[in-house]
Amino acid sequence: QVELVESGGGLVQPGGSLRISCTASGRSFSTYFRGWGWFRQAPGKEREFVAAVTPVGSATSYSDSVKGRFFISKNNAANTMYLQMNSLTPEDTAVYFCAAKRVGHTDYEFWGRGTQVTVSA
Repeated sequence: QVELVESGGGLVQPGGSLRISCTASGRSFSTYFRGWGWFRQAPGKEREFVAAVTPVGSATSYSDSVKGRFFISKNNAANTMYLQMNSLTPEDTAVYFCAAKRVGHTDYEFWGRGTQVTVSA
């Protein structure tokens, strides 16, 4: 049974920084999965891709809206992935979800429940 749990969300002022985490249990982070990602969903909007990283090789990708401000990283030994968010704006306010896809699969099958990030003065 795979479980993903996000943590670290909260309220931050515009221009501030926040780091959120995603910890996996039930399977090895680096051998069972081929990709890890962060997504977000703002009120009234569809869920959108934010960033992704591969467990092996650490290849990363970012959406244009966060490129240069957000940085994804991981600790395979700790089964944990991170998203460092800098220069936050109110438009970054959303529930952030982590997701994982298995080796041999193209879709993200496993999802966390999300952590709220609110950017407001």
